[in-house]
Amino acid sequence: MAVTDFPYQTSGEPGSDESSPRALSVRDRVIPPLRGSVLWGWIGPLLVTLLGGVLRFVGLGYPHAVVFDETYYAKDGFSLINWGVERTTIKDADKAVLGGNTDIFQKCADGNLDPCASYVVHPPLGKWMIGAGEWLFGMNPFGWRFAAAVIGTLSILVLARVARRMTRSTLLGCFAGLLLALDGLHFVLSRTALLDIFLMFWVLAAFACLVVDRDRARERLVDWYETSPLSPQGPYLGARPWRIAAGVCLGFAMSVKWSGLAFAVAFAVMSVMWDFGARRAVGLRSPYGGALAKDVPNALVGLAAVPFVSYMVTWVGWFATSTGYGRNWDQATSSGPFYFLLDSARSWVQYQWQVFTFHEGLETSHPYMSEPWTWPLLLRPVAFHYEGEGTGCGASSCSEAVLGVGTPVIWFGALAALVALIAWYVASRDWRAGAVLLAYAMGWLPWFYFAFANNRTMFLFYAIPMVPFMILAITLCAGWLIGPATPDADGRPPARRTYGAAAVGGFALLALINFWWLHPVLSAELIPYAEWKARMLFDKRWI
Repeated sequence: MAVTDFPYQTSGEPGSDESSPRALSVRDRVIPPLRGSVLWGWIGPLLVTLLGGVLRFVGLGYPHAVVFDETYYAKDGFSLINWGVERTTIKDADKAVLGGNTDIFQKCADGNLDPCASYVVHPPLGKWMIGAGEWLFGMNPFGWRFAAAVIGTLSILVLARVARRMTRSTLLGCFAGLLLALDGLHFVLSRTALLDIFLMFWVLAAFACLVVDRDRARERLVDWYETSPLSPQGPYLGARPWRIAAGVCLGFAMSVKWSGLAFAVAFAVMSVMWDFGARRAVGLRSPYGGALAKDVPNALVGLAAVPFVSYMVTWVGWFATSTGYGRNWDQATSSGPFYFLLDSARSWVQYQWQVFTFHEGLETSHPYMSEPWTWPLLLRPVAFHYEGEGTGCGASSCSEAVLGVGTPVIWFGALAALVALIAWYVASRDWRAGAVLLAYAMGWLPWFYFAFANNRTMFLFYAIPMVPFMILAITLCAGWLIGPATPDADGRPPARRTYGAAAVGGFALLALINFWWLHPVLSAELIPYAEWKARMLFDKRWI
């Protein structure tokens, strides 16, 4: 695939001699250079990240309440850092915690662990991360939301950097980071102790690692091509640390929620396909045989074995203690170390199966549940928190709300960008378009199975892993609109670039205004009821 598929990456117009694949060196064809200042490649994304961090950390401890599913994960996180496993709590534990009492867990009776072992249906990593914030700042709203705010802020930096690498443009990288900083759903989940923001982060981090690995592998391949005797299959590319890092991130994604598995499988296939393409791009006679012999074994280690090991490591608390659900400690320790390992594995597998059957049969109705095909249109947001009887806002009736909803300008713009990206990929087979579409599909389409197979309870915020890839779709289309930087005969930038930059800047401004308008109902700001109602986009569907 020629670099001219994205005209803003080349120094000449598509079709000109300068931008023609025949006129480019093998290195420039296979690895388009990262242009611009390396320093600004970091400063720009860091400034955007700083903005997103300020938005997320200001007022993080408010509302002083247990918001939505924080009732599960805040207590599970606190239990994990104290006992290594989740334990059941006393009645009215939320009220006790908000009152400063952390003695909220049931006592384990001697010889009978059932009263204290909590049956939980998600792996432990996300709750360990929530617990880390509680360990640092205490069992209070700021403490249990701290990790989410950190991870949400870091994800802005990761997206800005990966967008820069994919577009070869620092400006477009900052544009992507800014949109993520201004997305309402990302903002709310970055300020709430739920698991989904952690899932999104590890998925995005894995994707970013694989994009870096793609560049590093191609650099090694081109170095070999330019300096070594040629062979039909090409070289073994050695250790791939960024691929291993991606495997760790994918294992951690699955250790937050099992929905990370879809990304793990898809990203592994995607990475191997990139290896096929790299060997073909340098003109090897047997690119597929070379990839199968020299890249696939590496991929099996980095994207199969490493994720499995990473997943298992997050369960160390359950294996090392006697009070985990279904642990059968007395039985496991009755006949020596070998039997301990065997029986522990059996108990763990049985527990995983129970969790699987739970998710297959989860059909409990909820007023804010929604179907996955409604998510891109934001038809059913989730009211995480609402107080409607407050005073002090200067009106007779006040409202205080945290509404889990995306910024409409960004989400609706992403729909158009994704449609454009489909056409783009069909026409050009550009790897960037294909990667973004694949990642978006893995965050969305698997939920259709649960919707049709068993009408599972689902919510809009399950779509948060899709959001970075929605923004990447917008960013890629923004790059296409802006076009190449090649000046015309008079030394001026082409009109397309001027108009494209104005359109992209206008879109960013609209996203900022839209986020500012929604901010009071995303952050529990006390406002008059009429102002709260004015922000309900689809009226009854948002209430």
